[in-house]
Amino acid sequence: MSDPNVQEIRPRPLVVAISSRALFDLEASHEIFESEGLAAYQRYQREREDVMLEPGVAFPLVRKLLALNDDGVDHPGVEVILASRNSADTGLRIFNTIEHHELHVERAVFTNGEPPDRYMKALGADLFLSTHADDVRRVLAAGFAAAMVLPGAATGRKDGQLKIAFDGDAVVFSDEAERIYQAEGLAAFSESERRDAGKPLDGGPFKRMLQVLHEIQSSYPIENNPIRTALVTARSAPAHKRVILTLREWGIRIDEALFLGGKPKGPFLAAFGADIFFDDQLTHIESARPHVASGHVPHGVVNE
Repeated sequence: MSDPNVQEIRPRPLVVAISSRALFDLEASHEIFESEGLAAYQRYQREREDVMLEPGVAFPLVRKLLALNDDGVDHPGVEVILASRNSADTGLRIFNTIEHHELHVERAVFTNGEPPDRYMKALGADLFLSTHADDVRRVLAAGFAAAMVLPGAATGRKDGQLKIAFDGDAVVFSDEAERIYQAEGLAAFSESERRDAGKPLDGGPFKRMLQVLHEIQSSYPIENNPIRTALVTARSAPAHKRVILTLREWGIRIDEALFLGGKPKGPFLAAFGADIFFDDQLTHIESARPHVASGHVPHGVVNE
């Protein structure tokens, strides 16, 4: 019999902080801000408090994440928190839209124009999604996973399964191998990866997020799982071995691994049906954007 005086320590939920422009289409509002200033923007939002916003690029992802809380399976769960540069006053339209779309988003941080990075630790955020490049960089520098969601397709399949794709180096893993490639070329990179195949890579900014997602995924059977992940990397043999052994060392399952050897990633991501793809290199993001929602991770040597 369990001791009633001992509290059970439960795994914490996956916490995703998201900006209002990543969640909803606020481009018309943003154009007012850019062309006419803050006062005009505030007036514009107040006058349209009861006019519902259209979904943004990351909206389908958020809806699928939150749906995991309603399937009756005992797992750590997902919490989505609004982290917006709006004020609470202008943010009322956003919350009205959240209620309209029946999204279970209860917590919000409205910073009235200030960067939200200082609140990430207090929120317990595992991931920050925004359309504001400087905010994303600041959150990454603070040690949290973050990505700039770029305009493009939001074509994740509507079968209910959540599909998330990750690049490897500088995203899931550190950029240690990428630094060798950039400094010394492909031959030196391949030799280094062959030599260090048995040495696990250090974690990148998305390691923790992937771990928490894996904990939720592990609450379901492998077959008929509502979450499916993919590693989509420009690596090829023999550099694949170190990646596989690193994930094994971490105890993290990746459902699909695509070692593309430099081929464009976009068509493969479309075939996978990703709800979102994270990559540190804009070249790969540009290939992905016509097919899937994409998040640029401005981290590592190629972004210095």
